[in-house]
Amino acid sequence: MPAELTFAAAMLVGLLGSSHCIGMCGGIVAALNMGVGADISARPRNLFVYQLSYNLGRIGSYVCVGLVAGTLGATLVRLGLDPLAGRLFAAAFMIALGLYLANWWRGLGYLERAGARLWQHIQPIGQKLFPIMSPLQALLLGVLWGWLPCGLVYTAVAWSLTAGSALEGALLMLGFGLGTLPSMLLAGNLFGRLKQGFQAPVIRTTAGVLMILFGVYSAWSGLAGGHGHAHHAQADSSPPASLLAFSG
Repeated sequence: MPAELTFAAAMLVGLLGSSHCIGMCGGIVAALNMGVGADISARPRNLFVYQLSYNLGRIGSYVCVGLVAGTLGATLVRLGLDPLAGRLFAAAFMIALGLYLANWWRGLGYLERAGARLWQHIQPIGQKLFPIMSPLQALLLGVLWGWLPCGLVYTAVAWSLTAGSALEGALLMLGFGLGTLPSMLLAGNLFGRLKQGFQAPVIRTTAGVLMILFGVYSAWSGLAGGHGHAHHAQADSSPPASLLAFSG
């Protein structure tokens, strides 16, 4: 898939996961806003600057993880891993995420609980940044927030493993992060209403089904592309007719 289409698809995944973002991180955003100094929080424009800083820090963490994941995936391919295996691995994560969003299967919850062990060591660092008195503090807190255990993020990371390079992995995670940005900015002020709306079964089910379809399409296109590649490779391995005629 071309880089620009991958970027757009990653944004779509982030948007589809908004119901999960609101449910999991909306309360965190509200708590972060409460941690801003009273003289700052009294000014809506300034508060928006802080909300944007949190999210830029969070997305920055995603980009860094994408760099590492893209590098790791490209290295594994150079060492002999079939790219199709990585594509199917990422598609499986997308399908699992769709099941998770629709509340049909909570398997990704196991990964979130595993990630919570790392979060236990990161969270105390963030507490030292309160009260938040500058956009830089908010940015640093957002960087830490990016490591919050989240099945949605893990799915994007699994996808970035198949990106093909460090840069493409970073761009994929950037697109994903930007896709989650609207819901997170809105969550700062409308958390109660948004949570009730986004957690409605019809919203979660619709998002889940779309994510499953996206995962199935990704797997199907990978298998079709792999078959086509193998077919062309087999054809290319045969000597040209002109060469056969010359040798005869």
